[in-house]
Amino acid sequence: MEALSRGQCPFRPRVTTLARMSVCRATMTAMGVSSGQFLRMVHSLAEVTHAEGRDYTSFSVCGKRFGYHWPRTRTAGLKQTLSEQAALVAERPEVFEVQFTAGGFGWVVVHLPRIDADELTELLYEAWRLSAPEALLERHPFRPGQHS
Repeated sequence: MEALSRGQCPFRPRVTTLARMSVCRATMTAMGVSSGQFLRMVHSLAEVTHAEGRDYTSFSVCGKRFGYHWPRTRTAGLKQTLSEQAALVAERPEVFEVQFTAGGFGWVVVHLPRIDADELTELLYEAWRLSAPEALLERHPFRPGQHS
């Protein structure tokens, strides 16, 4: 690997729909996110409801689904744009998998032990934002660090 100057990132920055949050991401984090942390992040979002399935919990905002959690496999499923789904999976297949596509959206499986809390917070808010009504979005804009 070439020598890097101070502050230079060895990995390609990940561009997301939350451009102001674009930061350099390492290929894998050492810490990860626990199921408890993930659930606290979800429930910090406005007007979230959940439904329990046999092996999973689903999350909705105003009746529209935006996420899932499978505690046994320590994974989450999050709604994303099709382009974001493709970018995430192509960039880091050890962290993200294609779950399915529906209604013009691409859902991704996120391996919680392999993602850092800041990135997951951003992706979780984006999933929530894609399902929330406009009036709710206006009252609850994204603020870094607010939902972690």
